[in-house]
Amino acid sequence: MFRNIFNTFANCFKIPELKSRILFTFGLLAIARLMSFIVIPGVDGSKLSAYFAEHEQGFGGLVGMYNTFAGGAFGNCGIGALGIMPYISATIILQLMSAVVPRLSKLAREEGGRAKIIQYGRYLTVLICLGQGAYFASSYANPARVFPGLQGQLVLIDNIYFYYFLAVLVMTTGTMLLMWLGEQISERGVGNGVSLIITIGIVARIPVAAQGFDDMFFVSGHPNSLMGTGLLLLILSVIVIGGVIAVTQAQRKIPVQYASRMVGQKMYQGGTNYMPLRVNYSGVMPIIFASSILMIPQPIFTYLTEHTQQPFIKDKVQWMAIQMGYGSPVYLGIYALMVIFFSYFWVATQFNEIQIADDLKKNGGYIPGVRPGQQTSEYLHKAMSRITLAGAIFLAIIATIPMLLGRQLQINQNVASFLGGTSILITVGVLLDTMRQVESHLMMRHYDGFLKKGRLRGRF
Repeated sequence: MFRNIFNTFANCFKIPELKSRILFTFGLLAIARLMSFIVIPGVDGSKLSAYFAEHEQGFGGLVGMYNTFAGGAFGNCGIGALGIMPYISATIILQLMSAVVPRLSKLAREEGGRAKIIQYGRYLTVLICLGQGAYFASSYANPARVFPGLQGQLVLIDNIYFYYFLAVLVMTTGTMLLMWLGEQISERGVGNGVSLIITIGIVARIPVAAQGFDDMFFVSGHPNSLMGTGLLLLILSVIVIGGVIAVTQAQRKIPVQYASRMVGQKMYQGGTNYMPLRVNYSGVMPIIFASSILMIPQPIFTYLTEHTQQPFIKDKVQWMAIQMGYGSPVYLGIYALMVIFFSYFWVATQFNEIQIADDLKKNGGYIPGVRPGQQTSEYLHKAMSRITLAGAIFLAIIATIPMLLGRQLQINQNVASFLGGTSILITVGVLLDTMRQVESHLMMRHYDGFLKKGRLRGRF
């Protein structure tokens, strides 16, 4: 198998177009990674980097999760500290509004309307960046409230107002540059650019997770009491990765019968085919959507707690900040429900059963035992709803594993995040989608794909 994979990679560079796309993608991803290490002017990034290196194994919560998504840029005070998440948050908001605001819904169906909505998303991204950038700049200016035990100041600029202006401007520009890089990768490279930027940031944290695994097995060269837990987690990681790949590739094949039909003076013979309905139709999007939205409330409540003078209101806001903390029971429940909701939301906005039923009817196709037209549409809707429920529940379980491991087994978040949850789902899903795109280029030139017969498992 490894020989087949090596030959496939060699074939990728035999196709000039595919070779240029792959090199272009790697080049832009390298720029995205470089943004994690270029420090914001006026901030002592080395001090915070040393702090993170010392406390990395115990870092969890919102700070650890965001630092993972940003590829460590937040911990380095990098210009890409905000990451690509503000752009994803803006996209989510516009998609939700398109479903409830008639004007946006009409605009999405018009010619050129999609381009306008994308432009609105960019404007909204700037606004979100300004808000999150101000919060991040405040965190660097007052590090003790975010990084317990950090001694000294991170800000080196005396004029605090100039510092805030510069830091917010640089971080906002960094996110907009990441957004542009993602769009360029999607257009001229291989894979979905935004998803790949998130994935490369997650993959960059693997050495930290590996160090956490090593600490579980050995402390000063001697097995410690956590060795049994480490073995359990190792087995769990294999099961989770296998389950994620299986569900991502799982399909329900709906049989479709085509009748013989005459087109002009040519007779087309009918036959039987299959319509594949993916169990995890939405891919990694529900996880990204839910994570992006839940990153917003706690910083807002924390800020209101620090700037509210009324004792009664302050207690309520502080209670909300605690409840919305990463890994709390309330956060866990809301997170799971949002994953399920966005799974259905994505299917509702992307899977058009009415259009599919009409296309089948026009082409002389029908599902055996189901009348063409309205009944076919209802059948597809019910079938998709059922398999989406199974996929959504699976996503919710996998997404909450790191939080449960962190609270119940006291596993540090860097290790737990690679045993399930967002990191595994995004990484596996994005890599499989990228492999499909590469495979399609190879098969067009009559080369084999990554696995036997030039097809990924689960394809037909």
